[in-house]
Amino acid sequence: MNRFTIMFALAFVSSSLVSPPQRASAQEKTQPASEQAKQPTADEAKQAAAEADLKAREAKLCKFLSGAKFVGKFTIDGKEGKPAKTEEYTIGKCEKLPAADMYRFTARIKYGDTDQEVPLDLKILWAGRTPVITLDNFWIPTMGTFGSRVLIHGDRYTGTWQHDAVGGHMFGKIVTKEEKQK
Repeated sequence: MNRFTIMFALAFVSSSLVSPPQRASAQEKTQPASEQAKQPTADEAKQAAAEADLKAREAKLCKFLSGAKFVGKFTIDGKEGKPAKTEEYTIGKCEKLPAADMYRFTARIKYGDTDQEVPLDLKILWAGRTPVITLDNFWIPTMGTFGSRVLIHGDRYTGTWQHDAVGGHMFGKIVTKEEKQK
């Protein structure tokens, strides 16, 4: 091998190891390098906005329900001719749990001959911007097993309930702690 061939080979190898500087885009020139890598896609931005909206709704719901009282009536299927019975549920506290859609209610339940305070870990699903308290075969100590869908709309609630083989409808007004103080 002659000297010329060796020098040419060395020059070729060294030039392929060092790439020419790349031109920065206008966006890269205006943003620090740490921010360039963090630019969210449109889908990521939408997802982040939806998560922030959900967290805000969850916090607002917990504040609204803490200290609130559900005061209303319930019916019993098959006894439509009889007047609806009075029911009352006082929510001492409502807090969002880490698990998706789960909330802890500390509730005082007046139902028939029962009057007790119990902690209840309940699922709340959202129908758009409307919360729906959801129970599926949910056992409440000393009371039994319940199923229910209770929709909250403004200061009113409505829904269906099932207690073992007996079920019906429920409806009423939600009295907040602010309203109680007036």
